[in-house]
Amino acid sequence: MSQKVLDDSKKLRYPQQPHGGELVNQVLAGEELEAALEKANHLPMIMVDLEAVITLEMIATGVLSPNKGFMNEADYKSVLTEGRLSNGVVWPVPLSFAPIGDKNKEIIKSLKVGDEIALADHSRQPVAILTIEDIFDYDREFRAEQLFGTTDRDHPGVDSIYRRMGDTALGGTIHLLRRVHWGPFESIRMEPKETWKLFYEEKKFNSVGGFITGANPLHRGHEYIHRNALEELDGLFVQPLVEMAKREYTRHEFRMLAYRSVLETYYPKERTILAPLRVTYIFAGPREAVLHALIMKNYGCTHALIGRDHAGIGDYYDKYAAHNIFDTFKPEELGIDIRLFHEVFYCTRCDSPASEYTCPHDDKYRINISGTGIRELLRYGILPPKEIVRPESARIAMQGIQPKGIDENQMAINPVGKTIKSIFPFYLKNERLGGAKRKQELEPEQLTIEDLIAVTRDVRENADRVYRDIYNEFTYVTDVNRSAQDDWVTEARETIHRHQEMVVENLEEKVEQAPEAASDEFMYQDKQEAKKELDVARKIFEDLSTPIQKDQLEYRTWNTLPYERYRGSDE
Repeated sequence: MSQKVLDDSKKLRYPQQPHGGELVNQVLAGEELEAALEKANHLPMIMVDLEAVITLEMIATGVLSPNKGFMNEADYKSVLTEGRLSNGVVWPVPLSFAPIGDKNKEIIKSLKVGDEIALADHSRQPVAILTIEDIFDYDREFRAEQLFGTTDRDHPGVDSIYRRMGDTALGGTIHLLRRVHWGPFESIRMEPKETWKLFYEEKKFNSVGGFITGANPLHRGHEYIHRNALEELDGLFVQPLVEMAKREYTRHEFRMLAYRSVLETYYPKERTILAPLRVTYIFAGPREAVLHALIMKNYGCTHALIGRDHAGIGDYYDKYAAHNIFDTFKPEELGIDIRLFHEVFYCTRCDSPASEYTCPHDDKYRINISGTGIRELLRYGILPPKEIVRPESARIAMQGIQPKGIDENQMAINPVGKTIKSIFPFYLKNERLGGAKRKQELEPEQLTIEDLIAVTRDVRENADRVYRDIYNEFTYVTDVNRSAQDDWVTEARETIHRHQEMVVENLEEKVEQAPEAASDEFMYQDKQEAKKELDVARKIFEDLSTPIQKDQLEYRTWNTLPYERYRGSDE
């Protein structure tokens, strides 16, 4: 009932292949669709929620290839315990259908293997037909422990199991009758069949890096990953998730607009493709990172770009769990080149984004790139520093942040101290960016909105000044052509030198005149104390920065031969 969407002769020439070898197409069309719609009107009907509708569309359009429907019991258990389908193909999360609701339960009791049922959305219109191949019960606690590594109901994925899933699962192949309208994203949505053609037939790419990103607007950490990829790959495919986000996230359309504003200004247009990914959040941490890599593969990407805490949730998973899980699979089993990136921050001493693996400098020079912290800054009504978020991104994202502003206690979703610690951790230990240590470290709980404003102003004024001042010092002592220097710097240094010379001369005279013993210990000094003052003044003079004039640097320019010889003359 379904047709191939990738031509076999062309597919063999592509630098990538769909997961499992064939791009699934369970979308009905033409006469098959008309017949199926008529049939659906006479089938038992089960109501499904938005998450199920999204999953149905992902399966039908090949996003979740090689799956053609919901898993039978053998595949379900194999995926949970082994991270593979029962045939050995890598697959990290189960695709299950276990409807809740009393009416749905009554229908399920009447079903048997081989039956067909219609799946309908909130409008009671059929979305898909499911051909039942297996009916089985499952253990919620076992599912939670295997999939999420915890049975804690505070984990959103675990909570979803108990909240959304019934007692009996239906396994079987689905056929899609109707695709849901994507609202503001309908005009820019892309299905896998379209991206394969775009990447390899129209743009003639030989490599594409995929990047799936969640609830945050595009920040400089993302950009760091993207630019590294674009240095070696032909194309970059960026897919922000646009469904099932938490309430306090940035609204989807504003995140997409924030992405578009940055991409059109700072990215190579012909090599960067942006498309929304309508997918359900599973909150499965490292397992979800593998799922996203396989989704990128099914969209045609040859490389998957995975950040430090990809698909992480709270403190449930190790900092680099989303990296380490890829060690459990062989590269040929995954079939996509996994590129792992460590946590990125902005080092004002390096004057660039960096990681622990590339930056040697102290924490006092760092601004952390925290997605949660950035959202909270926006919520507090403050544009984040340009070093961690482009203003083109943050300005639009602030319009879409929910909830907006602060409560009667001057607090947003996260306490202000937690927000400061997430982005500006130096503030707890140092008086300012790159500054001296505090006599006593501050506790996040004692920080206020005034601290947030103070540290933001400090970073805005000084983040790019740290390296600029260092560079200026280097240029001053290096420029042989003094026309590149401002005269006032030399004049200021000459004035300081002249004044300190005056101090030294005055103290030399004072030492000559000072008595061996003072007649008044407060008003007059003895010779020994006057000598101490003179020694200090001379040392200060030695420590002063040297004023440099053009004629002082003539010794730096010399050549063994006349310039004409270097230009090629034999004379």
